[in-house]
Amino acid sequence: VQLQASGGGLVQAGGSLRLSCAASTRAVSNNAMGWFRQAPGKEREFVAAISWNGGTTTYADSVKGRFTISRDNAKNTVYLQMNSLTPGDTAVYYCAASRRSYSGSYQIDYNYWGQGTLVTVSS
Repeated sequence: VQLQASGGGLVQAGGSLRLSCAASTRAVSNNAMGWFRQAPGKEREFVAAISWNGGTTTYADSVKGRFTISRDNAKNTVYLQMNSLTPGDTAVYYCAASRRSYSGSYQIDYNYWGQGTLVTVSS
């Protein structure tokens, strides 16, 4: 399984971006997907996760109410809509796929990782 993340860029504080993660196979339509991020000098952290059918979503407290994860299994794609961005959201964002139908915030539960897309939020 190969994952291709896109949609990152430079945005001003308060702005929005939508990240996309396209999978190379329809097999991920049965699997949980997640977004993680790594800010400069920090460890990679959980952002959001979604179950195989989109019925269950989980968010980190830091993004709850601002970010929305969704998926389109017909397109083998997962999205992360990011609103009200702050400089604290600046990071490389990674998408990941699990072999499970649902996975939460633990990175060890994810088996496949994309290459990351950089999001920079200016003040």
